[in-house]
Amino acid sequence: MSRSSSVYNELRVEKQLCDAVIRVDNTEFHVHKVILCNCSTFFRALFNSRSSPDNQLFEIPNVSAEVMKLIIEFAYTSFVPVTQDNVHELFVTADRFKVTGIIEVCSDFLEEQLTPLNCIDVWRMTDNCYHPEMKNKAFQFLLNHFEEVASTSEDFLLLSAQKLGEIIESDQLIVKTEKIVFEAILRWVNYSTEERREHISLLLSKVRLALMPPEYIMKSVDNNEVIRSSAECRTLFRRAMENMLDMRTKNLSNSVVCYPLAHPRLPAAVLLAIGGKSDKTPTNGIESYDVCANCWVKITSTELTPRAYHGTVFLDGSVYCVGGTDNVQQFSTVQRLDLGTHTWQEVAPMHSRRCYVCVTVLDGYIYAMGGYDGHSRRSTAERYKPRNNQWTLIASMNANRSGAGCTTLHGKIYICGGFNGHEFLSTAECYTPETNQWTMITPMGSRRSSVGVVAYAGYVFAVGGFDGTTRLRTAEAYNPDTDTWSEMPSMVKCRSNFGVAVMDDRLFVVGGYNSFSTSVGVECYNIGAEHWSYVPDMKTSRYALSCCVVYGLTNTAEYAAPRPSLQVSEVEEDKVV
Repeated sequence: MSRSSSVYNELRVEKQLCDAVIRVDNTEFHVHKVILCNCSTFFRALFNSRSSPDNQLFEIPNVSAEVMKLIIEFAYTSFVPVTQDNVHELFVTADRFKVTGIIEVCSDFLEEQLTPLNCIDVWRMTDNCYHPEMKNKAFQFLLNHFEEVASTSEDFLLLSAQKLGEIIESDQLIVKTEKIVFEAILRWVNYSTEERREHISLLLSKVRLALMPPEYIMKSVDNNEVIRSSAECRTLFRRAMENMLDMRTKNLSNSVVCYPLAHPRLPAAVLLAIGGKSDKTPTNGIESYDVCANCWVKITSTELTPRAYHGTVFLDGSVYCVGGTDNVQQFSTVQRLDLGTHTWQEVAPMHSRRCYVCVTVLDGYIYAMGGYDGHSRRSTAERYKPRNNQWTLIASMNANRSGAGCTTLHGKIYICGGFNGHEFLSTAECYTPETNQWTMITPMGSRRSSVGVVAYAGYVFAVGGFDGTTRLRTAEAYNPDTDTWSEMPSMVKCRSNFGVAVMDDRLFVVGGYNSFSTSVGVECYNIGAEHWSYVPDMKTSRYALSCCVVYGLTNTAEYAAPRPSLQVSEVEEDKVV
C-alpha cells in the first residue's frame, strides 16, 4: 500500500474528511467519494448522476455488510482477502459494482481452485455476471475433466437439459471413448427418470453414437427401458448403425466424415513430427497426428530452419527445436515455436554444436546431451532454463554418445546406446539432478544407435535402432527398480532414426530408415495388449526427424484435422424423426 493510500485509509478509519456514508443492513461505512469513484464506475455514477451533490447517505440493498466492508477496504488499500467461503459472493458483488480489481483477484483464485467438484458451480455462477474469460476457463476445465465430473459431481446431476446438451455437443469435450458420454447421460436421466426421460433422445443425438462399438449399442437398446421405449432413440441407434456401415463400405476416413453421429471430437493432445530428411534433404516440414480423427495433418512452418538429427521437446505451451544439422553445418541454435501464435523465434544457443543430440525435459529445464559437433562425438551435457533464457553446463556423461536416445522417469534422466565414434553402444546411464552425477546402469541386450527411447508405463523403452550391421525391429524395457532389461514384442517394421513419443496410453514410432528407404510408416504399441499395430502413414516420408506431444492448448483445432461443418441438409437427413 502506498503512503497516500495509507493516509486515506487512516482518515476513513478515523471518519475524518469523509463526505459520504454507505449504509448496508443497518451498518454504516464512512467513506470518501473520490476514493470509491477511483475503483468503481458504479460508485462514480451513484455519487454523480444518481444523486445530488449534497447527498451524503447512500443505502445499498442486496449486499452483505461483510462483503461491502471488503470492497471499501480494497478501494483504499488495493488488497482483498479472498477465501473459499467468500469468493462467490465477493465475485458477484464486485461484478455488480464494477470493481475490476476484485474481479481479477477472484478470477485468479477461482481458476487456481477449480476442481471436478466445483467447476460446474463456477461455470453457472458466471451466467449471472459478465466475465467471459472466467466462464470459458471453467467450461474448458469441465470439458477437460468430463469423465471425473460426470462420475463424482453432484452439480452434474442438477444440470438442466440445456446445459448438459451444451457440454456434450462440444467438439472440445475430452473423453477416451463416447461410451463415457453415453453413460453420463444415463446417470443424469436416472437421477429423475420420469421428469427427464423426455430429454434423452435430444441428448443422445449429440453423442457420437457411430463411434461406439455396435454390440454396445445393441446391448444398450435391449437393457435400458428409457431408450427401448423411445421411438426417437431407436431411430437414432438405427442411424448410428447405418453410419457405421457407410463408413466401412465406403472406406471413409473419420477426418472427412460429415455424419453428426460420427463426427470426431478434438483430441486432448496431438503428436507433432518435426523436421528430418526427405530425399536426403533436411526439411522444416511439420505434421500433426490427430488420434480422434486417426489421420495426419500438414502444418505450415516456413520460419523453422530446415534441420535433421535434432531434438524436439514441449514445455510450457511452446515447442523447442534443439541442435541438428542442415547438411552443411552442425547447429548450436535453438528455435522456439509459440503454439498459440504459430510464430518461431530463436532463443539462446547451446554452448556446443550438437547434431544427433539427445533432448528431454525435467522439472522445467530442457536438457541437451551428447551429439556430434562436426569433429567428434561428445559426452558433455547442458540444460536450458526458459525463464532466464540461459544454458548451463552440467556434469559430462561417462561415455561419448551421438545418436543415443533419452527420456525422463521418476525424476531422473536415462540415456541409452548411441555411437562413440568407434563402436555402437549397448551401455546406458542415468543422471540425478540433485547430485549432478551420471551413473552407469545395466547395459541393454543389444547395441543400439539412432534408437528410440521413451518412458512408458513405468519403464524405459529402447526401440529399434542400428547395431552396426542391421536396422532393428526389436524392443526392450528397463525396470529402474530392479536395474534389469527385458525383451518386449518387436515392431512390425525395422527402423532407425525415427521419431518416438507416448500419447493416448500408447507408444508411437514415426518414420525412420529401414536400410533401403525412408519410411512414411507409423506404428503404436499398447502395453496392455502387448501388441504393435499400424497407424495411418504420414503424408511425407522422412527420417532423422523428432517427435513430441503437445497438450493443454486453447487452439487445438489449429493443429488437428479439420472438423467439417455440417450442412443443414446433412443434419436434416440424419435427425431424429
